[in-house]
Amino acid sequence: MNQEVTDYIKKLQPWQIKVCEALRKMVKETIPEAEERLQYGKPHYLKNGHYAAVIHAAKDKISFMFFNATELEEIKGYLKSMSAPDRKTASIVEGQEVNYKQLATFLKKTSKSL
Repeated sequence: MNQEVTDYIKKLQPWQIKVCEALRKMVKETIPEAEERLQYGKPHYLKNGHYAAVIHAAKDKISFMFFNATELEEIKGYLKSMSAPDRKTASIVEGQEVNYKQLATFLKKTSKSL
């Protein structure tokens, strides 16, 4: 585990820490060889030198971005397209039930060819 990422997570609100730690664990289980690093002020996960995912904490939510995600379908109110066509982001708010298995399935699919 990258210490800079640990420090980033420790500064968040308690509910955000819980979500970020669960996302971090999910990424490690889904892509064991992923490199974890703090880049552009956010935790990034790379597979074979290519971006696979990013965690971003905002005031009222956590965003989990998938790269190489053109094949993922949008889910209204949850998984949306970004300005770049190959990126999709899941937004998580306080108190929301998070389906980490579903996110792992998405991550496995989007990172398979990296």
